[in-house]
Amino acid sequence: MANRIIAVGSLRAPKLDAVRDALAVIAGLLLQGERFEVIGVDVQSGVRHTPLSRQEMMAGARHRANELRRLAQERPESWEYFVGLEGGVDVIHENGNRLVFLENWACVVDATGQESFGGSGAILLPEPVATRVVDDGQELAHVIDDFAGERGIRDAQGAWGVLTRNAITRRDAFRNAVISAFSPFFPAASANPARDS
Repeated sequence: MANRIIAVGSLRAPKLDAVRDALAVIAGLLLQGERFEVIGVDVQSGVRHTPLSRQEMMAGARHRANELRRLAQERPESWEYFVGLEGGVDVIHENGNRLVFLENWACVVDATGQESFGGSGAILLPEPVATRVVDDGQELAHVIDDFAGERGIRDAQGAWGVLTRNAITRRDAFRNAVISAFSPFFPAASANPARDS
């Protein structure tokens, strides 16, 4: 039996591993127990390195997924689902204060073009990090490396891991976004009437 192929618009290990983790949880629902294979393809997001709004993150995730679908049609590839992942920050103003939240978004598109989004939740960035990213226009990957005194955090635990002391990693956050984005593709649940105990 051939594997069902899910294409991901990235070559970064935390993103690919997040999709594998998500599918390990939902494969029984989504793929009815069939085997799957996750492949990474380098595609552009069409947005800046660190998106500065939820809308921009969602646009980047959608662009990646649709680029994969376009490539599959041109080649042609037997990819069944196309997953775009994008992280960034969402800036909101609350009671006169600026709050900058780190978020991750997933967009899943199937071969027919049906799409769905899912988000990771959010975590507040410390003000020194937020200032450099939002006000100074620096890329979050470089800022979080400086903040933590490490290098290569984006390809390891990510800013999520730094800020939560690895209670939630970048991989974990993307995993949650991917599960949420895939949920509309699950087969409809059969009615299961409540029973008296």
